[in-house]
Amino acid sequence: MPKNLSAWIDSCVFLAVYGIMVLVLAAFNMYMGVISLVVWICLAVFARERCRDRQEKFEQYCREVVCNVNAVSNYAINYIPQAVLIVSPDGRLQWSNPALREFVGHTCEQGTMVADFWPDMILKPIWGMTGEYIFTEGETSYRAMYRPVKIEDAEEGLMAFYVQDVTDVAKLRKAYHDSRTAIFYIEIDNYDEVLQGLTEAERTALLFDVNRTVDEWMRKLGGFLRRVGDETFVAVLERSALERAMQDKFEVLDKVRALHGSNKLPVTLSMGIAVADRQSFSELAMQAHSNLELALGRGGDQVALQIDGKTQFFGGKSQAVEKHTRVKARVVAHALRDLIAKADEVFVMGHQNEDFDALGAAFGVAKMAREGRKPVHIVLSDMNEGIDKLTDMLKEKPEYADLFIKENEAVAMAPSNALLIVVDTHIPHLVASPKLLEKYKNVVVIDHHRRSESVIQNSVLMYIEPSSSSTSELVTELLMYLSNDLVLTRLEATALYSGIVVDTKNFGVQTGVRTFEAAAYLRRAGADPVVIRYLFRSDYETSTTIAKATAAAKLYEGGLIVTTCPDVIPNIQAIAAQVADSLLRIEAVRMSLVFFKLEEDVVGISARSSGELNVQVIMEHFGGGGHQNVAGAQIKDAVLEDIEAEAVEIAKKYIEENG
Repeated sequence: MPKNLSAWIDSCVFLAVYGIMVLVLAAFNMYMGVISLVVWICLAVFARERCRDRQEKFEQYCREVVCNVNAVSNYAINYIPQAVLIVSPDGRLQWSNPALREFVGHTCEQGTMVADFWPDMILKPIWGMTGEYIFTEGETSYRAMYRPVKIEDAEEGLMAFYVQDVTDVAKLRKAYHDSRTAIFYIEIDNYDEVLQGLTEAERTALLFDVNRTVDEWMRKLGGFLRRVGDETFVAVLERSALERAMQDKFEVLDKVRALHGSNKLPVTLSMGIAVADRQSFSELAMQAHSNLELALGRGGDQVALQIDGKTQFFGGKSQAVEKHTRVKARVVAHALRDLIAKADEVFVMGHQNEDFDALGAAFGVAKMAREGRKPVHIVLSDMNEGIDKLTDMLKEKPEYADLFIKENEAVAMAPSNALLIVVDTHIPHLVASPKLLEKYKNVVVIDHHRRSESVIQNSVLMYIEPSSSSTSELVTELLMYLSNDLVLTRLEATALYSGIVVDTKNFGVQTGVRTFEAAAYLRRAGADPVVIRYLFRSDYETSTTIAKATAAAKLYEGGLIVTTCPDVIPNIQAIAAQVADSLLRIEAVRMSLVFFKLEEDVVGISARSSGELNVQVIMEHFGGGGHQNVAGAQIKDAVLEDIEAEAVEIAKKYIEENG
């Protein structure tokens, strides 16, 4: 029986049909029927032999293919344009095809460590997985696709790597990457202040020096620069040139800072930069301008750069320059008065674990709402032991009995047209009640900290002035312009005054002319220094904690000093701040970091600087912020020892880079 069933069945069908025709023909003519039968028998014999012959040839073909399949597969593996490697868990080569020799230039024996010929090839992190990555050796780029190879009685098995030379594609990708457009917005951020008191000739000479310095820097980078205003420039660079500027830490900031007129005020620049990805040029320009505003909001003398979806900051070595006029304060006061007048109810809140500045500013804003005859409440966080003396004093007064509420009470009230005013912070996750931010659309922000990348979005009014000593100072100035008939009570003036005293370290830090003018206004309104001293008195436990933390401090090279307050005790945040301040008074100390626990799984950092270093940029690594000299952070779900080790490494690296 032939095995080629398909051909034999076809033949049988044909013979059956032909046989029927023979029978029909024999019925009409016996002679012709016999002849047809003979023909039918011949066809049947021929079909059988033909099928048998085809079957034998097919079987012979299959035997030849089976015999040559190993040779064909070996040929394919040996001559594909990829190096095929089988690697063991300890990183040793178990087998490879001849293409590997062409890639590395020599024969690699079995047992050779892969790291010996491709040190940058990744093995351990991707073991047992499927995927691909690109690595570089010298000037050659390779794409490595990897697959696990399962072996019986072996837990880890082997890995197969298929490596291909993609140098041309990598070069094309790099050329595209380097040619991306970067747009700069550059501004002389202290233009009015630095030119004040100069003669026309001195003004012209100083601005000429600034323009020449910026122009020379841009020409060295191969960029295009145009001045579009008295203090504003626009520039365009390729990304490769921008990366050179980043490597030099934007040296133009230091060069321009060295320029000054007869008034000895240094000139400072701020830059906002955005690098093209997939957005249009109009969107790119808007992003660059937004980054300039971010740099200015952080105090100026720095670069805010949007690149690869992240914002980076450079510079920020100078103190924010105090503005000599209060025009902005007057405009903000009138705008805030109008917003309060349109609201049905006003809610005020500061940051979590409020300090005297947050509470004093909130109390001052509450005074504005009361002047507008609007119901007002101050929302306090759950942790506020540091201000309990002041809140107790206020609660004793009948007129302030219902002023302070908690988050759940504020959420439950739900007025239809409420105004939410946030003071002493602009970072969403640090406010006393994040739920209120989500609940109300009309939000006002008043803060004196340098602007962070994370900021409350869609606020109807944002007043951030990093040159100010405290938010209490800003609110005091707003009160001055709110109404000529406004009269502060003794407690209101004392609360605002305490905020200024705390944030200036008793008028020793970040103080200017406007700080003392605000303090004088509050003293005339009845602010009581005796009450302030009572508020700032510490108990025995606090004093001993400060002493223990100071004694345990460790001094590092470069002027960094670090200590820890490990115990969770009431008012620990204020205690840590006092420790950080006291450590800064030690000879040769330039930066102090104090670590503490707010809760069992919440770690806090209090950072201080003598003015030479910027602790704000270090705290931003942990989601915090602040000023150049005073900053802090709170990290949830963290271990104190791990945060301390990480912060110390970041601080040491920063000191090394910035001298």
